[in-house]
Amino acid sequence: MEELFDKIQSAASFIRQSVSAKPEVGIVLGTGLGGLADTIAIEHRLPYRDIPYFPQSTVMGHSGELLSGEIGGKKVLAMSGRFHFYEGYSMQEVTFPIRVMKALGINTLMVSNAAGGMNAAFKVGDIMIIRDHINLMPEHPLRGKNDERLGVRFPDMSEPYSRQLIAIAEKIAREENLDIRTGVYAGVQGPTFETKAEYEYLHRIGADAVGMSTVPEVIVAVHAGLKVFALSIITDLGIREDDNPVTHEEVLAAASAATPKMTKLFQGMIGSM
Repeated sequence: MEELFDKIQSAASFIRQSVSAKPEVGIVLGTGLGGLADTIAIEHRLPYRDIPYFPQSTVMGHSGELLSGEIGGKKVLAMSGRFHFYEGYSMQEVTFPIRVMKALGINTLMVSNAAGGMNAAFKVGDIMIIRDHINLMPEHPLRGKNDERLGVRFPDMSEPYSRQLIAIAEKIAREENLDIRTGVYAGVQGPTFETKAEYEYLHRIGADAVGMSTVPEVIVAVHAGLKVFALSIITDLGIREDDNPVTHEEVLAAASAATPKMTKLFQGMIGSM
């Protein structure tokens, strides 16, 4: 863990050479949701390949840049492209950017993803605020010796997603006439999309949506003492009678179509913080 702490400090020190202002909010842009980056008054773009110890994005729809700038008068750091366990990275590598953003000063993390829906009330293009999650990943990001400088050994997960931030989001959604869902997100390894039986199983254990990201990042954010807000864009439906072939291209298209609603919500929330 000593080595991890040193790597975090090295990456943060490099970023500070370009980003002088202390950021307040960190943002993780999920699959096909890079359109939110267009709303940031960007001051600096740092390719991941230039940042010490940062992994590289290998998935279509993830551009691979750390963006520094402003939204609603607030300094933000946005990850345009995230990392996944299924890409072959360790959980420590997947969550490394969250550690670095914390070291740079953020106090709030906002996460987005594309997800498959299992709730019968959902339709493609819906936005679901994540109120809780089910961790079905085969590895845990906090496994191993704990470094107290990064967080406590046994972090409490009774409120991984800030109820205060959820309330703010719901208020903004009402004011902006945005149709917003809330639900439970199941995090799985991937990279295959789920079978019909798996969708049914996930729904039966209490999940409303499923995806291959977010949960490790949120666990590490909670470990680091950050407030977290997360949402899913429902890009396909797993619980339905007809055949349900899913392609990555269709997921990207659905995510892109729903990005304006997500953007309006994120902008309103950051401006009100």
